[in-house]
Amino acid sequence: MSDSQIAAWLATQHDAMVAMLREMVDIDSGSYNKTGIDAVGGVVRRFMAEHAIPVEVVRQQKHGDCLRATVPWDGPAGNAGGNIVLMGHRDTVFPDGEAERRPFTIRDGIAYGPGVADMKAGLVMNCFVLAAFAKFGGAPAPLVGLFTGDEEIGSPEGRTVIEAEARRARVVFNSEPGRVSGNVVTGRKGGVFMMMRVTGKAAHSGGNFSEGISAVEELARKIQAIHALTQLDRGITLNVGLIRGGQSVNTVAPWAEGEIDLRYVNPEDKDEAMARIAAIVERSSLPGTRAELTIKGEFLPLTQTPAAKKLFEIYVSAAAASGFATDGEFTGGCADSGFTAAVGAPTICAVGPVGGKAHSPDEFLRIDTLTPRAQACARAILRLEQSGL
Repeated sequence: MSDSQIAAWLATQHDAMVAMLREMVDIDSGSYNKTGIDAVGGVVRRFMAEHAIPVEVVRQQKHGDCLRATVPWDGPAGNAGGNIVLMGHRDTVFPDGEAERRPFTIRDGIAYGPGVADMKAGLVMNCFVLAAFAKFGGAPAPLVGLFTGDEEIGSPEGRTVIEAEARRARVVFNSEPGRVSGNVVTGRKGGVFMMMRVTGKAAHSGGNFSEGISAVEELARKIQAIHALTQLDRGITLNVGLIRGGQSVNTVAPWAEGEIDLRYVNPEDKDEAMARIAAIVERSSLPGTRAELTIKGEFLPLTQTPAAKKLFEIYVSAAAASGFATDGEFTGGCADSGFTAAVGAPTICAVGPVGGKAHSPDEFLRIDTLTPRAQACARAILRLEQSGL
């Protein structure tokens, strides 16, 4: 079977892709909204049922369930060399109500809405690529579509599922949004999400001020010290992105907490930064305060192995056949692709449709990239065998 059949069919599916994307974007699915994430999963499951693709639901206690859609191999009996995995996450960073405030819209060929690029368009693309192979066959190995539900917070539950799938994988395509340049991602930073909680002592801020010990003041001092650890020349950044605390405006704050985001390039940089953060948390600037540090989630760096480089070269060739040029680039953002690469699966990231300004009200997607990016992914899958992957 030539790739022309699959490419031609995908070219007829643009309107269906947009309709599915609209439905997904108009569902709130922030990382802590399990109901919403599972509702997006319901859209995926319905699509798979329409194309006779079986879906296994891997239940998750706190976050969105993981879905595992499978297209069996139609080749000769024997070992197919591992599964070809198409991966994506259904959660977004946006709060409940955002989909109603900013529903899916298209203006001048650009789509907008919460999660439209990061990464509901990639989910749609994966669905249609799986459907194409279910319809026409031709894949050199079984296909697995893995749809997870907690990537934006470091995949605290999904990581186990992802790593187990990656250990069975021949290659992994992670359909995060293609870069604004049109490039895919061949390298990513690692990251750690942490919670720093400070305890002080409450007192009336007018009548008994001197009896209080302000956890808010201690937190502020720690934040300054943590931010000072940033070393842009080494790719190490620290950001305390959320803070909360206190009891009332007229009470010396008995507690305060801040959420820390660490990004790094090299594993040894992570160890150094974590040690310095721990020292800051342990040391009290205000006598009588105490603090503790909790790791909430972690991403591993995405690095390009020789096999991953070969996969990238296959994708570049497949993209050219699909009508666009692409290259690889490094990004400071983290993704689940770091987990798959770390267990040895050749991985390429950001093969999804092209978009930008993720995590902001200005997030956008170029809808004209839905079809060619799907075609490129399918063509890359078809070329794996001849390339020795």
